[in-house]
Amino acid sequence: MRSSAGEARARGVVWAVLAVVLGGVMVAGAWRLVGRPRATPPPVLGTVPPFTLTERSGAQVSARDLAGGPWIADFIFTRCQGICPTLSNRLAALLRRLEERGLPVTAVSFTVDPTHDDPAALRAYAERFGADPERWLFLTGDLAAIEDVVRNGFRLSLAALPEGEREASPEPITHSDRFVLVDGALRIRGYYHGTDQEALARLERDLAAIAEP
Repeated sequence: MRSSAGEARARGVVWAVLAVVLGGVMVAGAWRLVGRPRATPPPVLGTVPPFTLTERSGAQVSARDLAGGPWIADFIFTRCQGICPTLSNRLAALLRRLEERGLPVTAVSFTVDPTHDDPAALRAYAERFGADPERWLFLTGDLAAIEDVVRNGFRLSLAALPEGEREASPEPITHSDRFVLVDGALRIRGYYHGTDQEALARLERDLAAIAEP
């Protein structure tokens, strides 16, 4: 009887171990099939309005041309001696990181000084930052059209200093330092301070979430 009881306990232990191993195999298989938990996409905050502006190449670019994939907007001007070079450097670094992660995305820099920033000025500025013309666009156009896109489309601030103050200021035009994430349906999905590393990390996470199939 003792021998039979011992054998029964041994069999019970063996079956318990097998159950644990089998359960682990099933969980691992399910993980491979399902993959990582899907990241939560950021909310929709607005829609980019229709526009047609001139790229540094001289080509006309409309909002509709940018549809179909996510892109990042930012706002600069070539005479800026303040925040703009910093923003462009950060955006260049961000684009490199995203490409390394397999998340290539288009960047679109809107000048807020279109009366000065013609395509030639934007080409020279873009060259300073090694901007790939296939992945990083620079847009200019009519002042009223730019102001409408920035203020009414992206709902960001834009203001020029009064005459007499502009010449002495490193930033004669004040504007937002934010990057804006736009999805393939031209919907705004997030605003991120371009000089804040934590904000840029959040931008990367949000981009990955909306780029997932």
